[in-house]
Amino acid sequence: MNRSIKIVCMFLITALLVACGTAQENEKESDSTVLDAGSTEITEDLETSAKTEESANVWGQMPSFTAKDLEGNTVTESIFAEKDLTVVNIWGTFCPPCIGEMPELGEWAKTMPDNVQIVGLIIDINGEDDTAHHDLAVTITESAGAEFTQIIANGDFVDILKGVVGVPTTLFVDKDGNLVGEPIVGAYVDGYKAFVEEYLSGK
Repeated sequence: MNRSIKIVCMFLITALLVACGTAQENEKESDSTVLDAGSTEITEDLETSAKTEESANVWGQMPSFTAKDLEGNTVTESIFAEKDLTVVNIWGTFCPPCIGEMPELGEWAKTMPDNVQIVGLIIDINGEDDTAHHDLAVTITESAGAEFTQIIANGDFVDILKGVVGVPTTLFVDKDGNLVGEPIVGAYVDGYKAFVEEYLSGK
């Protein structure tokens, strides 16, 4: 298995707190689950990576990447240049709130302005051989009618995912790949919509 993919997946499994419920703006109590730690080998890899790759602001810009979507198509960072604003919904198949908001995201994607798009970033498909999680993600998105692009996270996303403390986490990216606004942690579609409206009104 590709070492960088292993690092991404095990980093998330080691470090993420699943933000089960509402966003911080709602100030409601949310359930959270601490995930089991990964193997010693991968944990040591991450500790070494953290020491050698210092980044003061992981939220500055999306990384350059070449990845696959759920349909096997190649996706690169050029996807952001297609629209003025991209909503990036980071999620996992293990996360009930992520799954719960997916139908609403699917409906929203169909009514978005022409200059806005949403893409998913799935964090728990562990390489091309992980057909179980891949098939589960397909089932989730198809059942929800979430027909927007769903990117499978790989090693290219390590730096940006270091800043993710729970899922779902939603980021907003301009056409140059810059992150704008603040990430929203938790399933809070009304908050995503409010930011998009505010951003577009300021253009």
